[in-house]
Amino acid sequence: MTELLFPDEPARFSAKEFDRLLNFCVINSTSDITIQSGDKIMAEIHGRLNRVTRRELTHSEVADILNMIYGANGVAQILSGVDLDTHYEIRPDRSTRHRFRVNITGCLVEGNQGLQITMRTIPIDPPYLTNMGLEPKLRDAIIPTQGIVIVAGATGSGKTTLLSSILREILENENGKVLTYESPIEFVYDNVNAPKASISQSEIPLHLPNFPAAVRNALRRKPKYILVGEARDKETIAAVIDAALTGHTVYTTVHSNGVADTIRRMVAAFPEEERYGRTIDLLSLIRVIVWQMLVPTVDGKRAAIREWLVFTPEVRDELMQSDF
Repeated sequence: MTELLFPDEPARFSAKEFDRLLNFCVINSTSDITIQSGDKIMAEIHGRLNRVTRRELTHSEVADILNMIYGANGVAQILSGVDLDTHYEIRPDRSTRHRFRVNITGCLVEGNQGLQITMRTIPIDPPYLTNMGLEPKLRDAIIPTQGIVIVAGATGSGKTTLLSSILREILENENGKVLTYESPIEFVYDNVNAPKASISQSEIPLHLPNFPAAVRNALRRKPKYILVGEARDKETIAAVIDAALTGHTVYTTVHSNGVADTIRRMVAAFPEEERYGRTIDLLSLIRVIVWQMLVPTVDGKRAAIREWLVFTPEVRDELMQSDF
């Protein structure tokens, strides 16, 4: 572990000093910031942890930072036994914005209740799909007219970044309404030129209680494209299937260890008596699965490596004839 010390570190972080710290981390290419009771602030840069503060933050100071990010009832919610997902934004100057995805979780620190705040930096503008290094066959299949597109991988593997580049491509070049349901909202599309498309972003549970409710909401709003932030339970997976069956293009993410594992995990979410039928549904509706992970590069940064499968009619027929 190395050090990247924050200059002029205050004796206690005010809102102004905390925003200054975040700006310092962004300028130094930080991807994730970890703030925990009884510990120094850590910044992850290209996969390597760096200490940012010289001193350890007290639980009281971390609780104050939590309230700066989330609001006055944040600590009380953590003490009730839930974790919090939200976003935070700073404006170092009139022309600059930095956004962060935030998770806040209770933890035990030296036998006492503590807090850990994890902040992931999010570029204001989503990347271009042409800059994502997709193979031509995958690039041509990534925006189907209907069906399910799944971006899979572990936490921190760049799933959201890839999806945001797909949505940017849709907004700039396709025709139709895009609805996203995210927990929390990460990339925003304010600066994207959308001549023939529109986008509406809703946050779970701020605007709607959960992802199944989000898909039901989407079907009442006549979209062409739907993004469901994560398909992690049978209710959400069933809702994604229902949306695709009605002719929509649905994008979602799954935590998995590969393309084959993605389908296994989705099917395994259902009771045993439903699995055969759901397998048929998924094989009929999935158009693309992309699994990816980030690996270190020789220049000290990280790049995505991918495993992917385009479900052509030939692939689908072969899978349908398999013994499952």
